[in-house]
Parts: sequence; C-alpha cells; structure tokens
Amino acid sequence: MIIRFKRYWHVSFIGILVLGILILSFNQQTESQNTEKTYNIDAVHSSVLFRAKHMGVAYNYGRFNEFAGNIVLDDTDVSKSKVEFEVKSASVDTANAKRDQHLRSSDFFSVKQFPVITFKSTNVRGKAEEENMIEVTGELNLHGVKKSITIDVEITGKKTVPQAGEVIGFHTIFDIKRSEYGFNFGMEGVNDDIQIIISVEAAHE
Repeated sequence: MIIRFKRYWHVSFIGILVLGILILSFNQQTESQNTEKTYNIDAVHSSVLFRAKHMGVAYNYGRFNEFAGNIVLDDTDVSKSKVEFEVKSASVDTANAKRDQHLRSSDFFSVKQFPVITFKSTNVRGKAEEENMIEVTGELNLHGVKKSITIDVEITGKKTVPQAGEVIGFHTIFDIKRSEYGFNFGMEGVNDDIQIIISVEAAHE
C-alpha cells in the first residue's frame, strides 16, 4: 500500500509540473503576441491649439482647455494602432471673454447643439522614409460635419518615469478649411484656412 501511494504521488507531481510548464509557456506566448499598449492622454501636459489669420494681416491663436482620449500603439505592427480623441467645444479659449462667448454661439461652434468635437482613426501606417513619424487617417466630426482627414504625427519621445509609468509624446500640425465644416460667419474678417496644433503626452501604466 505504501509503495502504491509513493508511485501515485510521483505521477501526480510530474503531471502538475508538466501542467504548470504548459500554462507558463502559454502565458508567455500570449504576452509576446500581445504587443498593443493603450496610452491615456494626460490633459495637464498636453495642448490643443488653433491659429486663424485676422483680416489677412496677423495670426490669432486660441486653445481648447478640456479634452480626453487614448492611443493604442502596436510597436511591431503600427497598422493595428488606433486613436480616439474628444474635445469639449465650450472649452474654447482665446484669452478674451467676449470673443470666446461669440465663438460658443450659433455663429461659430454652436456648443449647445454640438458639445463635442471628435476624431476616431480608421487607418494608421508608418512612414518608412521618416523616423518616428506615422500617418493617421480618421473621421473628424466637427460642428455636425464628419470628414475623413489624413495627418502626419510625430512621436516626440518615450520613456518610463516613476510617477506615471511609461509615457509617450505625439505632435501634429495640420490645416482645415472652416467653411467645409459649416463655419461661414465672418469670412471677410477671419481666413478660411485654420491651422490645428496638437501636442499630446499620454501614459501607459
């Protein structure tokens, strides 16, 4: 009876050991295959700016103070990456209260009717000829108008810090025509071409 018990224990131990190795191998394989990382945008260390030319003479700048989003980045296959971004239109800020109130009205952003501006990527690809650059195509939904746009995005840096984990930076500058999104008020005073500047810091913990 004792000999049988020892043999049974020996077989059970080997079985558990083999099962453990298989589970560990499966977990390692799964982790190696999952190369996507999600980075949440840190609004405190990010900026969403715009530039408009007034009377064809001087550039005026503004910003949006409230926004959020995330970036899914795949280091081995950038085409699997994704971007989602949302801006609260009522947070427009040009350092002039009267002008900001006008921008929130139906003449411009119509913030009550269109409270958010959104961007959602549909395609991401690398730019082989330019290091740390990616090309992002997506749907920009602004003022009730949805249009597909393609922008170049620079990865400006990446590091791990104790207080935030892994952080990464992105920067892009692109132009839109405001008339294409229904902003037709005051065309004689403010040019049609609007430049958008976005600098983002995002963290993966």
